[in-house]
Amino acid sequence: MAPSATSEANGNGIAAYKSLDALIVGAGFGGLYQLHYLRKMGLQCKVVDTAGELGGQHSIWYWNCYPGARVDSDVPLYEYSIEDLFKDWNWSERFPEWPEIRKYFQYVDKKLDLSKDVILNTTVTHAEFDTKPCRWNVTLNSGEVYDCRFFLLCTGFAAKHYVPNFKGMDRFKGIMHHTAKYPQEGIELKGKKICVIGTGASGVQCIQEIGPQAGHLTVLQRTPNLCLPMNQHKLDAEEEKRLKATGDYDKIFKYRKETFGGFHFDFYQKDCMQETAEQQRALYEKLWQGGGFRFWLGVYKDTLFSKEANDRAYEFWAEKTRARINDPKKKNILAPLLKDQHHTFGTKRPSLEQRYYEVYNQPNVDVIALKQNPIDTFTEKGIKMKDGQELEFDVIILATGFDSVTGGLVQIDIKGTDGVSLADKWSKGTWTYLGMTTANFPNMFFLYGPQGPTAFSNGPTCVEVQGEWIIDAVEHCVKNNVKTMDATAQSEAGWTKHVADLTDITLFPGTDSWYMGANIPGKPREALNYAGGIPRYTRECNEVAEKGYAGFAFDAPYDVKA
Repeated sequence: MAPSATSEANGNGIAAYKSLDALIVGAGFGGLYQLHYLRKMGLQCKVVDTAGELGGQHSIWYWNCYPGARVDSDVPLYEYSIEDLFKDWNWSERFPEWPEIRKYFQYVDKKLDLSKDVILNTTVTHAEFDTKPCRWNVTLNSGEVYDCRFFLLCTGFAAKHYVPNFKGMDRFKGIMHHTAKYPQEGIELKGKKICVIGTGASGVQCIQEIGPQAGHLTVLQRTPNLCLPMNQHKLDAEEEKRLKATGDYDKIFKYRKETFGGFHFDFYQKDCMQETAEQQRALYEKLWQGGGFRFWLGVYKDTLFSKEANDRAYEFWAEKTRARINDPKKKNILAPLLKDQHHTFGTKRPSLEQRYYEVYNQPNVDVIALKQNPIDTFTEKGIKMKDGQELEFDVIILATGFDSVTGGLVQIDIKGTDGVSLADKWSKGTWTYLGMTTANFPNMFFLYGPQGPTAFSNGPTCVEVQGEWIIDAVEHCVKNNVKTMDATAQSEAGWTKHVADLTDITLFPGTDSWYMGANIPGKPREALNYAGGIPRYTRECNEVAEKGYAGFAFDAPYDVKA
């Protein structure tokens, strides 16, 4: 293992190389998990992140500070399963808001002494594998260059925000921000004329917080969000303490790795049409009252496979949701009947809400369906619609989403053994092995990214499942003095086909969503997430390891040039 070196300049004034065993990109759940356990192995490691604080995948919880930003996984699912961490930490509510999640990462940092090996406010601009010493050369925007044996990408699935190319955006003279770049100091919104473009997760959270305080709020919606009730409530510290003492937390953390989505609930193990209409309704009511993602990932096991079963779930959702909206026009825009359905239920990620639909009953809140009346152009004072209507705003909030799953990885200039960049390799389609490696990029691992359970799972569950596997693989290389571990082209072709096959038997391909890469113009339309569930994914990855990391080449003979 190479010792850590100090940063010095050579005679030409260029920063000298620093040697590490591992450089990790992203100071969120994944990156910090890797740092903690790789350091315990005795490896010299550093984490680099563009944000100013620790938190979330690639510091999502640093950037996501917009009104209402909060997690959509129940406590205690959205935290590490490390006992030394969970035993002394209590959450204040079932779905914590962003300030509390930041405090959690500060707590984790203090307990595990992480910050000393974390470089914040810094971006990785370039990385290239040097085939002669079999090490990665990684360049930071500070000019520093690290050479490292292992290069670990923990950027998360939402590290690159997306802004559509709306005409005339630079003309707007008011305040305008994407939710992923919301000012840390906030924006004064009370009494203002506000526009929110987009009704994905960040849009929904913003809208329900902004509506009560805005002078007037206009929502521009492309596709209805099939939101589910969060059923938020405060938590009792004494009850949390009791659950930890009785071992309930241990059981929850064990069980979350045994469920499809890594939650503490799972699909109902019957097909929908095996039960009567009365039995179906009883199950739906129970899941609806339970809140969270239960009505998405706890319904009949064929709901995401059978259109008939899916229609039953959609009709229940529409009935419940439409009853909360007073205006008939808004009702049809926000919660259309089955005959006017925009997409099947659950094939776009549903958002959790607390009072989202009630906000539209306020006289100061309007919604415009962009498919019927698109944006024509931005103006100095606001937005002009295709029908000629000119809307004036003080503030425009862009809740227009992300170049999800692959975007955070390919925005870094990473070159493999053949000199081809990762962006070029994946430009016409994504290729991975196990959703953690890709051929010709040896000793490079990524988690919570493409072709893993990622967007179909609870983040920390996926991070720990993949993180444990990567840590074991690194340890295998170190103990066996292996220079390189690289996926073969054959193994990644097999895995990519496997991921596509799992998705093709579901209803997901029939919906244009970021799950399929369909929200970004020019991006390949493909299965970006593993649809087999956490238990199957874990089993398949572990079988590869048990077979001596089948599908990987070790110490592959490279064309070494002097």
